[in-house]
Amino acid sequence: MDPQDRYLVPGLVRGMEVLAAFTPAAPRLTQGEIAAALGVTRSAIFRVVYTLTELGFLLHDPASGRYALGPALLRLGHGVLPARDVIGVALPVLEALRDATGWSAHLGVLEGVEVVYLLRVPARRGLRSIVHVGSRLPAHATAMGRVLLAGLEEAALAALLRAAPPRRLPLPAFAVLARQARADQARGHVMQLGSFEAGVASIAAPLRDAAGSVVAAINLSARLSDAAEPKRRATRDALLAAAAEISGSLGFAG
Repeated sequence: MDPQDRYLVPGLVRGMEVLAAFTPAAPRLTQGEIAAALGVTRSAIFRVVYTLTELGFLLHDPASGRYALGPALLRLGHGVLPARDVIGVALPVLEALRDATGWSAHLGVLEGVEVVYLLRVPARRGLRSIVHVGSRLPAHATAMGRVLLAGLEEAALAALLRAAPPRRLPLPAFAVLARQARADQARGHVMQLGSFEAGVASIAAPLRDAAGSVVAAINLSARLSDAAEPKRRATRDALLAAAAEISGSLGFAG
């Protein structure tokens, strides 16, 4: 690039250089670290960093003083930029959610007709999570799995059932699953009260990427005896807020 090119916009060039300073090896940087990466002073990039943060291309954590790539950048890339890994984004949110509710938190994805658990944040007291990272459970019977199935188009759901291998416990008919998926999608979350595991309450919600696609699900679970109706309502609201926060960080403008 010729720095003498009169058609170049210096402020835009500097902004692109700031964004390029963030890499998989350095996903979170202070303003001083950004300046050092560009070989300039902090004052030279202050207004650029401020502008990028105001526009949502950078996220600022006041506690640590560090910046990270923001959801506006992900929306420009239509969800293809790998800058914000879903597990890395979700973990601190789920830890805060667990601490606020006292319920165990999980994150899972759909693989075939099963939900695979990728993240586990067990409760500090009371009923601790009985599943582990890598656990597989039938999607149609679990709260997270139902949320994930509800994120599919009916044609994709039908194809999923056709491709499913024979199982000891047969899957419900397509019409039954499609009807359940439509209801779950309209509700925006799934709550189960002992229907999959006796004595356990579970609430799940979807996570969406910049394109609006459901890419994962999160849930909270606790003893049914600790899940009285007012507590369930408050926990559901906290879960939905956490799902919206994570989805926003993944680029969903919702």
